[in-house]
Amino acid sequence: MKRVVIGLSGGVDSSVAAYLLKEQGYEVIAMFMRNWHDESVTISNECPWIDDSNDALLVAQDLGIPFQVIDLSEAYKNRIVDYMFNEYERGRTPNPDVLCNREIKFDLFLKAALELGADYVATGHYCRKKTNENGSYSLLAGVDKTKDQSYFLCQISQEQLSKALFPVGELKKSEVREIAKKMNLVTAEKKDSQGLCFIGKVSLPIFLQQKLKQKKGDIIEIPESLSDIQSYHQNKSNLNNLEALSSPFRFKRGDGSVVAHHQGAHFYTIGQRKGLHVGGRPKASFAIGIDVENNIVFTGQGEKHLGLYRKALKIEKGTINYLDDSFNDSVKDFERKFLVRIRYRQKLQEATLICKDGNHYIVFEENQRGITSGQFAAWYSDEVLIGSGVIES
Repeated sequence: MKRVVIGLSGGVDSSVAAYLLKEQGYEVIAMFMRNWHDESVTISNECPWIDDSNDALLVAQDLGIPFQVIDLSEAYKNRIVDYMFNEYERGRTPNPDVLCNREIKFDLFLKAALELGADYVATGHYCRKKTNENGSYSLLAGVDKTKDQSYFLCQISQEQLSKALFPVGELKKSEVREIAKKMNLVTAEKKDSQGLCFIGKVSLPIFLQQKLKQKKGDIIEIPESLSDIQSYHQNKSNLNNLEALSSPFRFKRGDGSVVAHHQGAHFYTIGQRKGLHVGGRPKASFAIGIDVENNIVFTGQGEKHLGLYRKALKIEKGTINYLDDSFNDSVKDFERKFLVRIRYRQKLQEATLICKDGNHYIVFEENQRGITSGQFAAWYSDEVLIGSGVIES
């Protein structure tokens, strides 16, 4: 009998995943990851980890499977939280959940499971794993396209994927809820968790202010008439100059006028609307530029402001991960069409991935709103996740 250790989070998805594994004949061990101790930054009525742990224990008892708690908080701070602080301090927007899967769930958690004699680890992710003819594995989008979570796993390796199981990936969320109700699981009606993985919902400003100091600065509004954002980023349609095409427009203080003030440019992200506190404008304001060196946040009015949009992006070297074995870091120059996602739940976008002189660029068919450095771009062939990397610019 194959042994599986499941990351039981206290939510309905992992609860049903545990039930399905047991029904499929696996020997199932439940393990709850404790990733954070500081309750002062967790909103107490929004899925605090202690309530999740109790729910996970109740589910394990109902299913008759062993339950353990593993404390990974030190590693989580070093690998995930410090990474978050460093990225925000640089004016970039990180995605901690992608790193949590690569560094915590499918690294430290996986190693702990293997020490228990496990053949696999399992999670409640809405994605699928396929075994290829050559013995390698592919990661596919979940059947429920509204819940597909393959993006969050875009940085795991072939070795990590080989040890992973995703029992709910073939189901829709409504079917998962029905199974939970049928089995009278305590999590059947529990709302989906939000925030950082296995921590709960976090007040991000409070979280960041633990380490990043407040520093008052100007919010400068850029008129869309700024020579039509310098002829829409210098009419970047020349594929022969991929560096120029993928570079964001750099606004300067003299390009606009001060409309409000902020407490630190590093607290903001491109495309942000809420939390700007810019009032009295005819249209809603959006962050279109972050200058942490000069502590300036640049905004533009309206969701169609040209400063919000870009045609291309560049992937940061050293962050590229190919799950498809036919690609690797030594691959020669190529140009190939893929479907690309630059944030979770974004609809897949048609684009061309260009590898040239050791650099990776993504050029979209349609201009993209809110391309943000520090986030992950993931590229797909139909439903199969091929590769990913951090957006450099």
